[in-house]
Amino acid sequence: MQHGRRAVVVGVVGASGGVGASTLAALVARTLSRTTSTALVDLDRAAGGVDVVVGIEDVDGARWPDLRGAGGDVRGADVVALLPRWGACAVLSADRTRPEPVDPGVRLDVLHALACEVGALVLDLDRVTVVDGDAPLAACDAVVVVARPDLRSVAGAVALRSRLDEAATTCGLVLQGGGPAGLGAADVADATRLDVWHVARRDRSLAARAERAGPAGRGPATRAAAAVVRRLGLVA
Repeated sequence: MQHGRRAVVVGVVGASGGVGASTLAALVARTLSRTTSTALVDLDRAAGGVDVVVGIEDVDGARWPDLRGAGGDVRGADVVALLPRWGACAVLSADRTRPEPVDPGVRLDVLHALACEVGALVLDLDRVTVVDGDAPLAACDAVVVVARPDLRSVAGAVALRSRLDEAATTCGLVLQGGGPAGLGAADVADATRLDVWHVARRDRSLAARAERAGPAGRGPATRAAAAVVRRLGLVA
């Protein structure tokens, strides 16, 4: 196995579907890539690929199915060289045209190799694998739970809580958009026992911007990513 430096590893997971977790993961990675070598890694089995989220689905480069034989003593530099780029950020995505499962051993070997090569590793986590105990939470220096201030997201965050406790990693909430009257950030924090790191207003123009050029710009989602990076004591 490789030895050497270890990346800062940040996991991002949605408390429920459609809360913008993949977008936030991408923007955290983009923010970090301004100051250090960074890889964004797609671990969300239910999504269509984080390459679609950032608008590079037609860019040549390896996706997870191309790394089936990359288990064992794989060099991180070799993996990074194969990956497509979103600006300065390397992206390891699922492939919507090849929804093939990745061998867990290969996945862990590739993640370890990347963590020994880059300065920051951002994982777009699958909440089902988090709940089932199959997500690499123990490798994360921090996990960000993305939620809305509503009962569905609160219930989803509560379901994640025991696994987050087992991993004993730093974790916090990013609240996206408004919730029903009477349910505020303090209520969500009390119910989930997670610190609220940032409250973002709804970004009504994000979908239109993402269709054109991926999630970028200066909107609420970008500010949420910068807030996460600052909260972790990293440069933003």
